[in-house]
Amino acid sequence: MTSTAHSGKSTIRHSGFTLVELLVTVSIAAVLMSIGMPSLVDFIKNQAVGTASFDVTAMLVLARSEAIKRNTNVVVTPASSDWKDGWTVTVTSGGTTTTLGRQAAYSSAVSITSSVTSVTYGGNGRVQGTTVPTFAISGSSRTRCVSVSLSGLPNSKTGAC
Repeated sequence: MTSTAHSGKSTIRHSGFTLVELLVTVSIAAVLMSIGMPSLVDFIKNQAVGTASFDVTAMLVLARSEAIKRNTNVVVTPASSDWKDGWTVTVTSGGTTTTLGRQAAYSSAVSITSSVTSVTYGGNGRVQGTTVPTFAISGSSRTRCVSVSLSGLPNSKTGAC
C-alpha cells in the first residue's frame, strides 16, 4: 500500500482485480473450455484404444518369447468370454501352472473382439492351431487391428481387421 498526501487527505491504493475483470476472465475461460472439452474426450477415448492395442501386442510378444525361452507351450486365455475383461498368460510344466502375466479389465470405452478363444504358442515361437489370431480393438471413432504373422510375431495396424 502506498499513501500519498494531497491537500491534507490520505489516499490508499489497493492492487488487484476488479469484479468486472474477474467475470470477463472467467467467461473467456468457460468459452475456451466448452470448445476444447469435446476434442479432449475424443482424445482420451482414442488413447484408450491405442493403449489396449499396445497391451495386446505386448501380451503376445511375452507369450511368444516365454514359449521360446522355456521350449514349451505358453497359453493366453481371456479372463472371461470377453477379451475386454482382461487375460492371463500361463505355462504348465510338470503339472504346475505358473502365471507369467495378467491384464486387468478395460473401461467401457474400449471393445476387444477376437477370432480365437485362446492363443497357444509352441516352443518354436509359432502359434498352434488352425486359426490365425486377430484382435479388433475399437472405441469412439478409432479402430486398431492386432494380428499374428505365420512366424508368430504380432502386428498392430490402424483400421479394421
